[in-house]
Amino acid sequence: MTGVDGSSDIDAWFAAAGPRAAELRRVDALVTAAAPGIDRQLVPMGSGAMLGYRLMPYRPRSAKETTSVPLIALAAQKRHLSLYVCAVVDGGYLAETRADRLGRVSCGKSCIRFTSLDTVNADELSALVRDAVAATDAGENGYAAV
Repeated sequence: MTGVDGSSDIDAWFAAAGPRAAELRRVDALVTAAAPGIDRQLVPMGSGAMLGYRLMPYRPRSAKETTSVPLIALAAQKRHLSLYVCAVVDGGYLAETRADRLGRVSCGKSCIRFTSLDTVNADELSALVRDAVAATDAGENGYAAV
C-alpha cells in the first residue's frame, strides 16, 4: 500500500536501484535536510522514473499548455547519478553557475552528474538546494516562469 506521499513507491524505486540504492538515499537525505518538508514523488523519465521534489508549473516556449516539472529531481543513470536543479536566478542556471564550487562533478545547465556523494562538496550542494527553494518561494526562479 502506498502512503499519501507515495512512500512505498519511493522505497520500491530505491530498492530497484540495487547497489546504488544507498548512494541515492544519501543524496535524498541531503536534499530533504537542505529543504525540510519538501514534497517528493516519482515522476516519469523515459521508460522509468526519477525522484522529483516539489512540482512547479512550467511551459516550454513551444507548448500551448502549462505542465509541471520538479524543482529538483534525482535519477540513477548507467554510470552516474544525476541531480537536476531547475532554478534560474538572475539569468543563470544555479547548477551551471556554481559548478566550480561543487567538487568533482560534471554540470550541464540544470544537471549535476557525479558517481558518489563523496566527490561532491556537500555544503555547497546543500546551499544550492536551499537557494533554489528560496528563489522559487520568492517568485525569483526564472525557470518556473510561465
